[in-house]
Amino acid sequence: MTLLHALPAAIDALIMKEYNPEKTLNGVVDIVGSTLNADRCFLYVRQPDKERGRIAFQWRKDNSIPDVIQPDWQTDTTSLPQEDPLFRAAIELRPSVYVDDVETASPDVLNRAFEHKTFGHRALIHAHIQQDGQLWGILQPCVFGQPRLWTIDEQTQIEAILPRLQPIIAAYVND
Repeated sequence: MTLLHALPAAIDALIMKEYNPEKTLNGVVDIVGSTLNADRCFLYVRQPDKERGRIAFQWRKDNSIPDVIQPDWQTDTTSLPQEDPLFRAAIELRPSVYVDDVETASPDVLNRAFEHKTFGHRALIHAHIQQDGQLWGILQPCVFGQPRLWTIDEQTQIEAILPRLQPIIAAYVND
């Protein structure tokens, strides 16, 4: 069994350790980033009732990869959904988006200028963590400098772990 096939099992094992939510979510981005051989993986966590969120957790392959941690909560329903089609898809509770190449993705999928300015990645997964008609978070592994095909197997593994993360995010944001 490859490490990728064990991604849901690795996340389940981490959750079973019953760490506090912060330690667990830090572990999640570490496991996902390294398993997918990404350059960076971050987790945007959200307080749906307050319509605000922030990038609270991040794993980076090395320090040359830009840091995107946001120390403060930010209102996310003002101009962001209009500026960022990926975020709009998340807020509208649409399925996760797998972008193999930012440079060739259509404008209805992403705003290329926004992605360049804000994140700088070349390929990404915009995985939506949803529960009961609310967006709780976005898990975003990405690579820099080159396109990357996200395989069906990788997509299946990511989708399998998303529901496991919502209760931990809820515990974290309501703490």
